[in-house]
Amino acid sequence: MAAASPYRWEVDLDTTLVIPALVLGYLFLVGRYGAPARWRAVCFAGAIVLLAVAYWTPVHHLGLHYLLSMHLLQNVILAEWAPLLVVLGVTPAMAAAFARLRPWRALTHPLVALPAWLVNYFVWHVPAVYDAALEHQASLLHLEHACYFGTGILMWWPLVQDVPRRLASGARVAYAFAAFLLAAPLGLLLALLPRGVYDFYETAPRLWGLSPLADQQLAGATMASEQAIVLFAVFAYWFRRFLAEEGAI
Repeated sequence: MAAASPYRWEVDLDTTLVIPALVLGYLFLVGRYGAPARWRAVCFAGAIVLLAVAYWTPVHHLGLHYLLSMHLLQNVILAEWAPLLVVLGVTPAMAAAFARLRPWRALTHPLVALPAWLVNYFVWHVPAVYDAALEHQASLLHLEHACYFGTGILMWWPLVQDVPRRLASGARVAYAFAAFLLAAPLGLLLALLPRGVYDFYETAPRLWGLSPLADQQLAGATMASEQAIVLFAVFAYWFRRFLAEEGAI
């Protein structure tokens, strides 16, 4: 019997339901609060495409069974890229409706949202916790991914939305810089450690000639580079806005 291909498309029931549910939820909000500007609709559509890539392509199967680098790519999509595009897709009217909810006002406070994202990122990457999630892919792993996505939305909200509180451009500059400065050590640590830290991938079948350590180093370097690019771009945008407001440019 031929061995199963590592590049097969693995789709689980939970994500098959969640992604369409997000689309239906957004369409409901559009019907209630009005159509978004085209660029906002494109951002939300981009988030859905990224989630589909993370869950409905071989990235999902490779990450769950073979390569840490693929699983970290999936995590980055869930914790950073897709949440950013979702928050960009939220219209001012939608944001105002969320801002009327007291729990949402508390959760999106910068001193709550950023620490929640950072703590979530680091806790789930503790080796014992990370391995446990991969050993319980029908339960704990779904919780991990939901936490990434939820705290990612919280983290980006103060940078992108003006309610429930409008941060000054200078404050957003500091927020983006803090996010990069405090998150970067995780990827750098994985890239620089002299040994593999996740037992699950130490015993996984090898692909592409990557040893477990090389796979981990690639994963860490990719994560650190991605965070540098995305967060620096956001930092640069708000820094330019800050300089313009101060009359420096």
